[in-house]
Amino acid sequence: MIYDIRHVTTYSYESAVSFARCSLRLEPRSGDGQQLVSHSVEIRPKPAERTIRRDFFGTHTESVLIETAHRSLRIDSRSRVQVARQALGRTAPSPSWESVRDVAFEASSLGPASPIGYVFASSLVPVLQPVTAYAAASFPQGKGILVGAVDLMHRIRREFKYDPKATVISTPLKEVFEKRHGVCQDFAHVMIAGLRGLGLPAAYVSGYLRTYPPAGQPRLQGADATHAWVSVWCGAEIGWIGFDPTNDLLVENDHINLAVGRDFSDVSPVDGIIVGSRKQKLAVAVDVLPVE
Repeated sequence: MIYDIRHVTTYSYESAVSFARCSLRLEPRSGDGQQLVSHSVEIRPKPAERTIRRDFFGTHTESVLIETAHRSLRIDSRSRVQVARQALGRTAPSPSWESVRDVAFEASSLGPASPIGYVFASSLVPVLQPVTAYAAASFPQGKGILVGAVDLMHRIRREFKYDPKATVISTPLKEVFEKRHGVCQDFAHVMIAGLRGLGLPAAYVSGYLRTYPPAGQPRLQGADATHAWVSVWCGAEIGWIGFDPTNDLLVENDHINLAVGRDFSDVSPVDGIIVGSRKQKLAVAVDVLPVE
């Protein structure tokens, strides 16, 4: 499957901004069953400086410096990605979760793909006893890690309500867990926290999800949004597997991987600092279109 993706981010400011420095993580990754075909980003006003690097996790990160006074900042990212991955079945055999935990802690590498980097608490994903206990119900002694993670994902989908008005990205995990309301970022953080509380490696993935309009209805332009899910290390032989707790899905060809990190703070598509305005409005429009 080949997708054309357009991701437009617009900031509107109450008063003129004289300076802005932004970090952009908008180039989809190659690997894990997908291949980047093309990518471009248009920025208005035109930046004075643009530099590109790879962060620790391998994410393409562009640093942008804008020195022109402006009341609006528009970042228009366009990508073409080919996706061809095949998920394991939900009941496929896998090592016991205890053995995966033990092997993860024996890891000799500290590189970005090493499971040990995704076992410990991170800034937005503390390890909390109630969340660990919640996850533990899916992992009785000797249970295969894949089946256990599928069960945890299913329970989150069933017991948490998708509610975009319930939280913001700074809402503490403890509050999200107690309310059982939130959005995809929240559900991914809850699942990650539960897995890490058991000593299991879990990473946060940001990206895009192809959506389908209701039967007989045209697809709305710009109606998609960025998405978030969880990647779980299921042992050296199976490796990293994607789980989407918002939709109770194993990640396949409708998911496009943008960035991987410990939590949302590592992968925010656009962040940075500005000088000059106390109030701002943010608008994001995403289109994920299959190429026929």
